[in-house]
Amino acid sequence: MNNKPVLLVIAHGSRDPRHAATVHALVRRVRAQRPDVRVETGFLDFNVPSVQGVLESLAVQGVRDVVALPLLLTRAFHAKADIPAVLADAPPQLRIHQAEVLGPSPLLLAALERRLYEAGLSPADKSSTGVVLASAGSTDPEAIAVIAEIAREWRHTGWCAVRPAFASAGSPAGFPRTEDAVRELRALGCSRVAVAPYVLAPGRLPDRIARGAAEADVLADVLGPAPEVARVVLERYEAARAPALAAVGA
Repeated sequence: MNNKPVLLVIAHGSRDPRHAATVHALVRRVRAQRPDVRVETGFLDFNVPSVQGVLESLAVQGVRDVVALPLLLTRAFHAKADIPAVLADAPPQLRIHQAEVLGPSPLLLAALERRLYEAGLSPADKSSTGVVLASAGSTDPEAIAVIAEIAREWRHTGWCAVRPAFASAGSPAGFPRTEDAVRELRALGCSRVAVAPYVLAPGRLPDRIARGAAEADVLADVLGPAPEVARVVLERYEAARAPALAAVGA
């Protein structure tokens, strides 16, 4: 009998059908990497199944232990408020452990570089290429600080320069948009400028990033179902699974 907790991947959801399709592709890759783990998907908004619906279904099936993993790159409002609120309304017979968000992680940097290389760059281009680390954006100071730190760390791996940028109009004033960061890297003297979307799935804000990359030389794809992202999902699952197993004496 498989006594491993069910992994419930919680995605934000979007009216853009590409979002759910990308989430499902990532979940398929996670299942392929760990066929011994049951993996389910729930959405906070716009798409079905809802998180609440999945939790109720699991309870009816007799599941007792669930690791709920926010499919988010930073600990902002959704991870701190929305998801805990939804989980608090779960059927009482479920023991739920909320996993950490995906970022930051060296594996996500590897996934960003994978996408840049798929878009036409090579490792030999790093020293002459400036990169815009383009995130969706946030008003959460912790999330903003994490993005800035990721950019600093990534710069030390050999890129000409790395600048963070934010797509959301709700980000604090003074934080650069993608197009501003592209121009800044041009002015800095980087011979090539690439935009790396630090987002998981297509949608309105990733489209805004793409429009802001119009003057860049290279635009990478979203992280999506990159194998490194699937590995981070499973790392977060295992870290949250430990107390879940302790709770049942397994």
